[in-house]
Amino acid sequence: MSEDKRQQVIALGALGWPLRRIQKETGVRRETASGYLKTAGIAVRPSGSWGRRSAKPANEASPDFGAGSGSAEQPTVPAANPKPANETSPDSKPVSVPGRSPTASACEPYVDFIELSLSKGRNAKAIYQDLVDFHGFQGRYQSVKRFVRHLLKRPSAQPAGVIVTPPGEEIQVDYGTGPMVRDPLTDRYRRTRLFVLTLGYSRKAVRLLTFQSSTRTWAELHEQAFRRLGGVTSTIVLDNLSEGVLKADIYDPAINPLYRDMLAHYGVVALPCRAGDPDRKGKVERGVGHAKNTPLKGLRFESLAEAQAYLDRWEQNWADTRIHGTTKRQVAAMFAEEKPSLKALPLEPFRMYQFGERRVNLDGCVEVEAAYYSTPPGWISRQVKVQWDERQVRIINPRTGELLREHARQQRGRHRIADQDRPARTPPTTHALMMRCGRLGSQIGAVAEQMYGRDGVVAIRRIMGLISLARKHGAAITNEGCATALECGLPANPYRFVQRWLERRPQLTLRQVDPIIRQLSLYRDLIDSKTEETTQE
Repeated sequence: MSEDKRQQVIALGALGWPLRRIQKETGVRRETASGYLKTAGIAVRPSGSWGRRSAKPANEASPDFGAGSGSAEQPTVPAANPKPANETSPDSKPVSVPGRSPTASACEPYVDFIELSLSKGRNAKAIYQDLVDFHGFQGRYQSVKRFVRHLLKRPSAQPAGVIVTPPGEEIQVDYGTGPMVRDPLTDRYRRTRLFVLTLGYSRKAVRLLTFQSSTRTWAELHEQAFRRLGGVTSTIVLDNLSEGVLKADIYDPAINPLYRDMLAHYGVVALPCRAGDPDRKGKVERGVGHAKNTPLKGLRFESLAEAQAYLDRWEQNWADTRIHGTTKRQVAAMFAEEKPSLKALPLEPFRMYQFGERRVNLDGCVEVEAAYYSTPPGWISRQVKVQWDERQVRIINPRTGELLREHARQQRGRHRIADQDRPARTPPTTHALMMRCGRLGSQIGAVAEQMYGRDGVVAIRRIMGLISLARKHGAAITNEGCATALECGLPANPYRFVQRWLERRPQLTLRQVDPIIRQLSLYRDLIDSKTEETTQE
């Protein structure tokens, strides 16, 4: 062996390394390393004895016990007695025995409750909180943590990188699975969704529960969380879920329009993570796991309000008052520092709306919840984007985002047409529609002409309805219905009149038609026979 290797073994032995570790690091066998260490006068430490004493002088007997006291009458302690210091003498008072062994855990009396909680999936933090709240536990959390780790034989967590952000700059948001809550509609327990919003600096979190998720629900939960915090940050980091991001792209993501406008109302910029990179929002990911595994694991609630109240109480009593493992400071204290850095909320909340795409009909209108709203001329048969709420309908250019028209909400079945959108002359598409009605039947064409002359563009959808009736019931029967409508005077809605006339018109079944066919066959045979007799004569 080289001199460098031998000196390395001696140096590691002088540091107190066991032989197994020296063999693992240097590749020198334990027997060889032991010989070098003994030659150098270094004591060989056995494996697993770091920091332990090889003997217990207080419990061992010494042959010179009492030799230095100057008393020849003091008896010597026999060597066969292993623990004379723990025995009592006639002149000494009895030593009091403690209630439990000093090496036993304070969690031993609660082992049944801890094992039951572990079977439900609850973690050490949740078990500690339950012990304090319901069993009067006086120990510390670290004692419960060690005891649970011993039961589970779970290794310690590996360290990870931490993203540091200044106060008031970043919020992270995500969804998780919530507890089982009884649904009032079905009267059955149903899995909820857990919405978590976490501040990047203080780790202050807002946790909300909901039964179902949508784009509007996602935006409303954000707004409710902002109100609870009393302010907003400059940016928000989120996952690429469909409620927030329509198209995932690290450089140019397509943000959901409602979510984008809601964030713009509060002055927040969305920063979607790279796909498959949850570590970018690790703070909220940890916040989701903390709530799932600590207060909510294994619990059921009878109502969503009860579950939210329980979660809010836990947030106030435990989550906000805890010492965070990364910052080593209390979450509530750090939030008090960060809150002045948050941007103020606007006075009015954001007006939530619905959105979608529509194709402009031949009448120049789009349909929104069975009502019709006009678009500028030139948009027939083209796609437009539509936004609507309880009061207004907005029609938007899909390419430029320009607002084309804004209308007040109309009742179902009614039209809302601006004066500048009414055509000055009949469009070619309307002429083609009239000619098609005329080819189906003269009465159908007459009804279509009179409807358009009286109602204008509002009648185009009704004219198209007449064509659909002719396709369904036949042109001849529909033509008779239109003739009846003209005889009665043109109704306010001729399409509805003809439709009801066709529905109430008696329809012959196969059982009724079969005797008629047989009778017609007999008549035909009789006529044929008469014709033959006449021919012979």
